Amino acid sequence: MTDSIYRRAVVLGLLIAVGAFAIDMYVPGFAAIAQDLHTDPGTVQLSMTSFFAALAFGQIVYGPVSDAMGRRRPIFAGLGLFLVASAAAAFAPSIGTLIAARFVQGLGAAATAVVPMAVIRDQHTGPEAARLLSLAMASLSVSPILAPVFGGLLVQYTSWRLIFVVLIAIGVAVVAMVARFLPETLPPERRAAFRFVGILLTYRRLLVTRRFLAPILIASFAQAVLFVFISGAPFLFVSLHQLPPTVFGLLFAAHAICIIGASQFNAPLLRRFGTQKLIGAAAVVVSLAALTFAAMIFSGSTALWPLIACTLAIFLSLSQILAPAFLAAMEPFGSVAGAAAAIGAGMEFTCSSVTTLVMGLFADGTARPMAVAIALTACGTFAGWVYFIRTPERAAGTLPA
Repeated sequence: MTDSIYRRAVVLGLLIAVGAFAIDMYVPGFAAIAQDLHTDPGTVQLSMTSFFAALAFGQIVYGPVSDAMGRRRPIFAGLGLFLVASAAAAFAPSIGTLIAARFVQGLGAAATAVVPMAVIRDQHTGPEAARLLSLAMASLSVSPILAPVFGGLLVQYTSWRLIFVVLIAIGVAVVAMVARFLPETLPPERRAAFRFVGILLTYRRLLVTRRFLAPILIASFAQAVLFVFISGAPFLFVSLHQLPPTVFGLLFAAHAICIIGASQFNAPLLRRFGTQKLIGAAAVVVSLAALTFAAMIFSGSTALWPLIACTLAIFLSLSQILAPAFLAAMEPFGSVAGAAAAIGAGMEFTCSSVTTLVMGLFADGTARPMAVAIALTACGTFAGWVYFIRTPERAAGTLPA
């Protein structure tokens, strides 16, 4: 049984990592892409925004589809889209083509982001679900730890286009692993009929159910903090602080080690302190660290290590927010796990894509837009926690008519 859990965690982690690789390996190439396609870093940033937007939209679709068709078929469909779009991105002749290819790539990656969450909820709840998700995150760690370093090496010594060739190879390998090791977890007798109106009604009921909405808002703001950093970090560290792509890749990997390593303590911490206390403490820390980071940027400080200390503290805190908040929203709604995962993940990526888009629109050649975005979204996690602790327990697990 234990071997089965570990094997499933590895498969789920690498499946989720498909989208993470498409983000983490791509980030070090921003400057090279801008130069090669004769555009500016702000426009290249839109290729990341289009990816986030597609992730948000795609997950809203894949969730209920997986409730109706089972978990495996949507995963394979998403991976197929991902492979085709990766090939298009590798040969993109212009930034417009790259932005479009990244959108389709995000649509494919959406399946690998949302369906594994429903797979976990199909078989586990509470601390056991947190344990499986933490183990999956350990497998996922191969992406943010190695991908930016490898991406930086590809950019510095070959071409940014080879990043997408590597993504194709990763996608093919994951298809083989899912086919061999991930069985169907939603048998036909537990599947829900796919009715468009019914899906919309389920989404509406979830969004007005405070027990679902409160933790999802926390998770959405927390993920926005993470993605603002991902989108803005190349400009901050490579363009402003002149770090080589390989060094930036190592720095990015250090942040990934923080968030993934700390997440391994989620299950015991949840057992000891409970969801609300754990998220509350982390929300306070991430807000203070983000405000300190913003104050340093606006003061004109050029010291690199204090900024890195703040961002590492932010990442450590996010590890105690992202998975616990999402699982807290999912747990009471097992009968609509796919739909709950879909609308929850869709809200997360919508918040992230809108925030990064606004940050790009206000780009002024400084790190101030990034600092403001991080501070506001970090404080949003605290505001969401205040909303969460005021949620009546009797609302748990019930959907209004």
